Amino acid sequence: ELGVKGLTIVSNNAGNGDYGLAKLLKAGSVKKVICSFPRQSDSYVFDELYRAGKVELEVVPQGNLACRIQAAGMGLGAVFTPTGFGTLLAEGKETREIDGKNYVLEYPIKADFALIKAYKGDRWGNLVYRKSARNFGPIMAMAADVTIAQVSEVVELGGLDPEHIITPGIFVQHVVQVSPA
Repeated sequence: ELGVKGLTIVSNNAGNGDYGLAKLLKAGSVKKVICSFPRQSDSYVFDELYRAGKVELEVVPQGNLACRIQAAGMGLGAVFTPTGFGTLLAEGKETREIDGKNYVLEYPIKADFALIKAYKGDRWGNLVYRKSARNFGPIMAMAADVTIAQVSEVVELGGLDPEHIITPGIFVQHVVQVSPA
């Protein structure tokens, strides 16, 4: 709605349907998508834009995507990974043999903003997740300058079992409650 352009989006996929990431793509806000799975049965918005040359794509194996995001959150300069060595994904990248095994140098993926979804949170930003939401949410929160967490429920301070908190509030700047549809 603000007419933002030139976004680079980091996501596990390239959006689906006409909502969320697909809505940003359709509005022409996205210049590049970094993801593991660009094709889904209903990713027609991305497909059309990519085929027309209107959006760039960087395909990253899912484990490497998580590793690169985590590296940014941990303040690492880069990581060597065996995944992708000897394939098109390693073209133009530094490679190295370490202890007899071949690796590709991958750089961290840091974000200005992370939009993540959690199950519950408190006003300090402590978060708990359900199921696969904890795959990328916690590491993306660590790798961003500003994290905005969408939660189904905001609980009182002390209302979350400390043993269940996955993302501590130090990594979250904003908590937004959105009731499930």
